[in-house]
Amino acid sequence: MKYLAAYLLLAIGGNTSPSAKDITSLLSTVGIESESERIDSLISQLSGKDINELIAEGTSKLASVPAGGAAAAPAAAGGAAAAAEEKKEEKKEEAKEESDDDMGFGLFD
Repeated sequence: MKYLAAYLLLAIGGNTSPSAKDITSLLSTVGIESESERIDSLISQLSGKDINELIAEGTSKLASVPAGGAAAAPAAAGGAAAAAEEKKEEKKEEAKEESDDDMGFGLFD
């Protein structure tokens, strides 16, 4: 992900086809060591393709992914039950958030 982000930053900055050296240089400015195999793979997959077209294609694919929401609970019939259930869920979420702070992933790792 960090290599793709660096590639996109360079493309937005005006470099229409960033090289491995460009990506390595950009990442090193923030103290990230690069893996040349991953950078080479990324560049080979993106070579000759327009970034804007790829983003538009990905956005259209992402639009088909369901992003479900919970149905609203009836206010009069189950208001108290819903409130109790909400408190239970909040406690579970708080406990989960504390244990899974970053799940071992960092933005620039």
